Amino acid sequence: MKSFSFSTLILRSPYLSPNPFLLLQCRGIAKVRLKWVKNRSLDHIIDTETDLKAASLLKDAIKRSSTGFVTIKSIADWQKLLGLTIPVLRFIRRYPTLFHEFPHSRYANLPCFRLTDTALLLDQQETSVHQIHESDTVERLCRVLMMMKNRAIPLPSLRPLEWDLGLPCGFERSLIPKYPDHFRLVKASNGDWCLRLMEWAEEFAVSALQRSNESSELGDAYRQFKRGRTTLAFPMSFPRGYGAQKKVKAWMEEFQKLPYVSPYESCRQIDPNSDLMEKRVVGVLHELLSLTLHKKTKRNYLRSLREELNLPHKFTRIFTRYPGIFYLSLKCKTTTVSLREGYQRGKLVNPHPLTRLREKFYHVMKTGLFYRGKGAALIEKEGILLNNTAEEMVENGLDVELDETGDDECLEDENSQAEESDSD
Repeated sequence: MKSFSFSTLILRSPYLSPNPFLLLQCRGIAKVRLKWVKNRSLDHIIDTETDLKAASLLKDAIKRSSTGFVTIKSIADWQKLLGLTIPVLRFIRRYPTLFHEFPHSRYANLPCFRLTDTALLLDQQETSVHQIHESDTVERLCRVLMMMKNRAIPLPSLRPLEWDLGLPCGFERSLIPKYPDHFRLVKASNGDWCLRLMEWAEEFAVSALQRSNESSELGDAYRQFKRGRTTLAFPMSFPRGYGAQKKVKAWMEEFQKLPYVSPYESCRQIDPNSDLMEKRVVGVLHELLSLTLHKKTKRNYLRSLREELNLPHKFTRIFTRYPGIFYLSLKCKTTTVSLREGYQRGKLVNPHPLTRLREKFYHVMKTGLFYRGKGAALIEKEGILLNNTAEEMVENGLDVELDETGDDECLEDENSQAEESDSD
């Protein structure tokens, strides 16, 4: 079948249907095969935050322990769970500023670990941030549930996203019971516990892309979109050299002309094999990544939500087809998906208060790694236990690693790995 451009299809149609979905079920965007390009800056961020997340999860595990400590025997098999590439014992010994090692009272050769005073103080600050911004957390969780096909998400699929979404430790007990009008825990027919949305909040049904276009600079364009006279364009940041290619530019222009389908709208009337459905999938993944604090998550976490989000079987190919929107990283023996627009010069564009606290947490980790036993004294001397962000530490002359490089490197051997990983 002959392919028409968006404008040609509109002009030749004898009836101008008010529903754009019905107009675009048969058109076909040219398929352009793109190489995977390695981004050193985003890879560095993913590498450091993998260790940060692992240390945070260990901190929460020790906090939940009834004895106030954990033995290495109880956490030795957590390496895969924590996303580590080294044994847990070797990892936890790297950071004496967070974890204090001592022998077991009965078994002298069994290492035990409890939280240091610094770690306890950081945990108190984290609890305070959660309390202050609890309404923001509730709204974020409601948006996730509103994107689901049945307005519910199984807890086994939600728990891996706990850290990425900024949910408090043990949110099932500490957060969910406080808001019964928003969501509740229910038992599904298969026996699994699910978190179900209790009431649709229309004010939440606005995507991050729509909210960003409501700004003063793009206000006119957004008003035109709401009247149905134009479409919303996804921000794109191509790897070096991609944007200048004519075929890529033409492909993206055709893609941007397609109507924007909100991830909070029903997609039942869209042909699952159409280009419009592909753009809807891009919008859903864009919104879900926008709801994460660090604008990234593991690809396997998204796969576990495929049915709930009503995504096609091979939806992960979207990440390599649209490298201007997403970045697929193979660091730390896993596959992580990042939203390119969320970062600029190696830093988050709009950091959440919890991510700022995590920057401080990482600085404490690195101080212990570099100075070992002297790290605790240096931390007390620097005064980083005050409510200072990492950027304020830099202004005060403290050593905080903020990578601002943005090098993209096209590697043929790793390109094949990305394609093989994406086709799993």
